[in-house]
Amino acid sequence: MTQQSLAAAVRSLMPRAKADLAELVAFRSVADPRQFPVEECERAARWVADAFAAEGLTGIRLLDTPDGTQSVYGELPGPEGAPTVLLYSHYDVQPPLDEAAWQSPAFELTERDGRWYGRGAADCKGNILMHLTALRALREVDGGLPVSLKVIVEGSEEQGTGGLERYAELHPELLAADVIVIGDTGNFAPGLPTVTTSLRGMTVVEIAVETLPGNLHSGAFGGAAPDALQVLVRVLSTLHDEHGDVAVAGLTADQTWGGVAYPEEQFRADAKVLDGVSLTGTGTVADRLWARPSVTVLGIDAPPVVGATSSVQACAKASVSLRIPPGTDLKQAQDALVAHLEAAVPFGARATVSRISGGEAFSADTTGPAYEAMGTAMREAFGVDMVASGEGGSIPLCNTLRTLYPQAEIILIGVEDPTTQIHAVNESVDPRELERMALTEALFLRNYAAGSAS
Repeated sequence: MTQQSLAAAVRSLMPRAKADLAELVAFRSVADPRQFPVEECERAARWVADAFAAEGLTGIRLLDTPDGTQSVYGELPGPEGAPTVLLYSHYDVQPPLDEAAWQSPAFELTERDGRWYGRGAADCKGNILMHLTALRALREVDGGLPVSLKVIVEGSEEQGTGGLERYAELHPELLAADVIVIGDTGNFAPGLPTVTTSLRGMTVVEIAVETLPGNLHSGAFGGAAPDALQVLVRVLSTLHDEHGDVAVAGLTADQTWGGVAYPEEQFRADAKVLDGVSLTGTGTVADRLWARPSVTVLGIDAPPVVGATSSVQACAKASVSLRIPPGTDLKQAQDALVAHLEAAVPFGARATVSRISGGEAFSADTTGPAYEAMGTAMREAFGVDMVASGEGGSIPLCNTLRTLYPQAEIILIGVEDPTTQIHAVNESVDPRELERMALTEALFLRNYAAGSAS
């Protein structure tokens, strides 16, 4: 069958993909029971299991992982001697943040200006639909799959609690494959087919500061009583130097990126940086995003402005994220961050730094036949050659899979691009990217199977 037949099949399946994505986005599947009922994740997991079962996968199971969440597993044997391909994605999503700031309901897929909006529309429920649409097109055009297939859809990737990693380590035979396609990244720019070859690692710590047994009147005691919030702000301000580069002793922050360039003008547009506001850090944008560490204050526990009283604060807490590039040891980086925070606390305030989560950086080997097959598929689907880029985000599972299956090729692709605003309000996916990436994956499975048989 021709590439044109497969492209036509994918195009005809897009209304179904939209309807399915709407159902999946409607689940408020944030894997944090403090924010949303666990039943929302359970319902999303069952939907994913039923969807892949409907495409002929057997052995569909809901895996109870050590972090208390569920991952969906399924498989489908292929022709005798066919290679095994594992498809990965995740159904859990980031919290919606300020739902009032969304232009349309966060958990209601809404089409606007040619895009589909909703939490998880791109990250990562859109990638689940990429997988499903590719499989549906191959079944429609070819009558089946040319490879032996495994599918794993995780339930807690966004929380970084490591449930699937621990489960895979306890059941190493389960996810064994010749090639693993991680559907959780995307293209460097819309219409530019991209494989992600580098991921930064990440660790999150929390720092809690205490100075008093309770809040005090700021008029009667302010000026002499130590303010925990003031202490915390001073500590956090030491994490970067005057240029905005990471200033944590023991972390190197002068590495360079040798791949595709990221022009500053394009980054400013992608990130929607306000006019007159300078970018932080030194070096090229690609250096800062993909080759160097970055520190971000994720949240602060402190009184909100509305309802605040005239008080000296007795305690305050912050969550701090550290991203590290390939080549940086996670444990050493985490130790450096903890030591920096502890040493920066002024006035003898009591401070506790807790290590919350962590995952190593990842760098892919791009020299194998699967990458060649993916390059051909992307060129056929997009009409331009594939490029390789880094990714500032982290997918800790990648290193677990590389350790368990050192001979497997790991390829990172997806429907996300810089305009999708993942993890932010008004997340969206471009249906044209979803269509082209579903076609890419279908062509890849064909190409890879043909190459393995020759």
